[in-house]
Amino acid sequence: MVYNFPVQGNMDKIIQKHEFRYVESGIGQPIIILHGLMGGLSNFSGVMNYFPNKKYRVIIPELPVYSLPILNTSVKSLSDYLHKFISFKKLRDIILLGNSLGGHVGLLFIKKYPELVKGLVLTGSSGLYENNMGDGYPKRGDYQYIKKKSEAVFFDPKIASKEIVDGVFETVNNRNKLIRTLALAKSAIRHNMANELPKIKIPTAIIWGRQDTVTPPNVAEEFHELLPNSILYWIDKCGHAPMMEHPDEFNSILEDWLETSNF
Repeated sequence: MVYNFPVQGNMDKIIQKHEFRYVESGIGQPIIILHGLMGGLSNFSGVMNYFPNKKYRVIIPELPVYSLPILNTSVKSLSDYLHKFISFKKLRDIILLGNSLGGHVGLLFIKKYPELVKGLVLTGSSGLYENNMGDGYPKRGDYQYIKKKSEAVFFDPKIASKEIVDGVFETVNNRNKLIRTLALAKSAIRHNMANELPKIKIPTAIIWGRQDTVTPPNVAEEFHELLPNSILYWIDKCGHAPMMEHPDEFNSILEDWLETSNF
């Protein structure tokens, strides 16, 4: 899942070209970031404000989570959209960084287009197991209930600011958005990647919160076991969104891995 922080710094200039909305900054090795369900571009403010100064070109497309036709709302459709975006940008040798559903989208993309991807970063990714995804929001009109659900995503409940909770509350009380949110959550559960992961040979960094309750630590360990060229990194006192709760530590781990991998 994961929710929005206020847009700031390099995140404040959204580019709209053709059907695509995205932010982009920097030159050099392209890193494409994929946000999670109920997430958005601003979830990765910390990454966007750091890496463009470090020889990297960071691009974050806005995934059409709420605009796909309902019968075509699936993880696969988002992966197809990503391919259209990458073709539009004429990119190759990319590094994909995905949180939650975004990680799952990246995995499906690599399965189909491995020749386009140079490296992969997963953080709180779906694809093996997801807790509290697709279970519905039976009390979606209850603000305090939504507040508790939002706080549970993070180790520190204070990260779930009023702005974040308001955004989730609006989403789950908007019928069109809720239908698509649940469709994507159920699609993620159906598209289990366990049999496909051993075939993904590209270098992979798995950066995980030790206190993640949405995709618990054993999920990270299973990703590490199944992905043959992976390294697992832990961030303590951290839930489902390491790049939001501990942006400095997340950036440090990511930078070390990028440099060690010679990207």
